[in-house]
Amino acid sequence: MTNASAAKTINATEAAHFGGLAAEWWDPKGSSAMLHKLNPVRLGFIRSAVDAHFGGDGKARYPLAGKCALDVGCGAGLLCEPLARMGAEVTGVDAAPENIDAATAHAALSGLSITYSAGEIAAQGLGQFDIVSSMEVIEHVNDPAVFIGELKRHMKPDGLLLLSTPNRTPASRIFLVEAAERLGQVPRGTHDWGKFLTPDELTALLNDAGIEIVDMQGIAFSPMSGLHLSSNMALNYILSARLRG
Repeated sequence: MTNASAAKTINATEAAHFGGLAAEWWDPKGSSAMLHKLNPVRLGFIRSAVDAHFGGDGKARYPLAGKCALDVGCGAGLLCEPLARMGAEVTGVDAAPENIDAATAHAALSGLSITYSAGEIAAQGLGQFDIVSSMEVIEHVNDPAVFIGELKRHMKPDGLLLLSTPNRTPASRIFLVEAAERLGQVPRGTHDWGKFLTPDELTALLNDAGIEIVDMQGIAFSPMSGLHLSSNMALNYILSARLRG
């Protein structure tokens, strides 16, 4: 079920929660501080995945030149802007109009041309993209399987899918929900631990949709290294995937 009338993925309560944080998205010490810390780690993974998928050499300044990218659940554009700086023609979609307003304003200040829109992805009339990304979003939607179907529908046949999400483990409950919210690293009410997907669960959903994982790595934390890519997926993980040939 992937037509525009059926593919309803937005959770209105979640959208309102994140829309209420729009003014602070770009403040590295504000309510989105954790995302600012996550972003460089995610971008390191993304650059490697892009080079591997499209045959880049890792040295090109604009590895996404000539490519188009769609970021679903884009917030205020924390990933859209780096993708644009890598040369992509970028479209960002978010459930909260407030986030889209903040994203549009920040892109203008940054001198970047990015297309933004708010609402259900199925209702946007978008085509297919070389890259489809969705970071820390699938745990907030109403139906992950329907959401993955929409992501797939917007991938070109040779497209690259990039996803990240928290894992559902005792460690993530302690550190990502209870400690992070209590210490102000993320706003209270941001996470519903019961909606987190394990790597096995997400892999099964992708397999059912005809999508195969190429690479999956954990995003771990240590006092010495901070947030970093790791084989430890207890807290959070990121993956690249492609359509099954």
